[in-house]
Amino acid sequence: MTKVDNTKAKGQKNTKQMLVRYGRLGQLGWFEHHESHIPRLNAHVIIKTERGLELGEIVGIHSYRGGQFKSSPEQVEQYFCNRTKDYPLGEGGDFVRFATHDDLREQEHLEKNSIGEAKTCQRIAEELGLKMRVIEGEHIFGGERIIFYFTSENRIDFRELVKRLAREYQTRIELRQIGSRDEARLISDYESCGQQCCCSRFLKILEPVNMRMAKLQKATLDPSKISGHCGRLKCCLRYEDENYLELKRKLPNRNATVQTPKGVGKVVDVQVLTQLVVVQTESGDRHAWPLDEIKKVDPSEARQKDTSGKNETEEGGADASFSLLEDAVVTEELVEMAESEQEMLEAQPHQQPTPGKGGDSSGQPKTSDASGQEGRRKKKRRRRSKNKKRGPKDGPNSQNSQNNQNTKQSAPNEGKPKSTGE
Repeated sequence: MTKVDNTKAKGQKNTKQMLVRYGRLGQLGWFEHHESHIPRLNAHVIIKTERGLELGEIVGIHSYRGGQFKSSPEQVEQYFCNRTKDYPLGEGGDFVRFATHDDLREQEHLEKNSIGEAKTCQRIAEELGLKMRVIEGEHIFGGERIIFYFTSENRIDFRELVKRLAREYQTRIELRQIGSRDEARLISDYESCGQQCCCSRFLKILEPVNMRMAKLQKATLDPSKISGHCGRLKCCLRYEDENYLELKRKLPNRNATVQTPKGVGKVVDVQVLTQLVVVQTESGDRHAWPLDEIKKVDPSEARQKDTSGKNETEEGGADASFSLLEDAVVTEELVEMAESEQEMLEAQPHQQPTPGKGGDSSGQPKTSDASGQEGRRKKKRRRRSKNKKRGPKDGPNSQNSQNNQNTKQSAPNEGKPKSTGE
């Protein structure tokens, strides 16, 4: 038992695998072989799959060392990321032999015959009233079966069609419905870039492409120019999408506030590839700045700066108004002191009033004049106390003008005693 186990283990260790592409849709599979050397000139091999005997092509003909593929099956599977419906790796099979020139000529003969077989299938389908369009036929190398690829908008009952085709070619018939992208993979040739279509040359997993990718890359939005043979957006729009997204993340958003060498402005446009930012200043001018020369500004900080500037201006204005008010109060006190001295001088008896004007027949002034002067002084004191309580709201200008008016109104009557009547 031990010897048998060791023999099996040794045989498994010496088992080698080659990665082969086969079929019209370019399926991939691992095939076991025992060859010690893989020729680099002849990349075609005859393999045995679940469909029959087929002609395939070795993938990575220069990636073999001693007959063993350099990458492991796990690494190849990781390269294709995930298993989707377009996952190209199949079950694989067995390696039979390397293809000869006769095998290659036989394959060319079968491919030419498959064109007539597809036309025959389309003719019979029209006779049966089936709404389907036959795209291409594939005749397996060993002759075990013929596969017809067709497109249709609805499901079709093609049982009668299969029976008539089986009687016609005396082999097994298989019908496969495909989509628009698989159709382009089978019949497309060259694209507007001058290269062979990616889906028919090397692309195996057809991931979805949306209009956002075209807008981000500033491509034309004309569907006739950005659509491929399948009528959908070109697969190449997805190749650089990740790089565009990475560059887009570095740029500020539109309407964002930024600091430029010419002051604060608002972002109106960006250029992804050149990393330029178009900024509109407060004066309305627009300038394009490299991303390294601008700095993002938080809108809340900008508002705080504006508010602090306004507060400083208001505080400076308030201090100035207070200083003006104090100067006005001092001036008013000096004026009142001068008026009181003038009133005391005028109240002295060295000037005798004329009889009949402010006095009696004896020539003595009446006591009512002194009481009237005292009342006016009390009114002035009350007025000054009211003005001081009002504070800076009335302002220095209004207080000075009011004091001047009061001074003008009281000046003509201060030098004359009030008459009590004749």
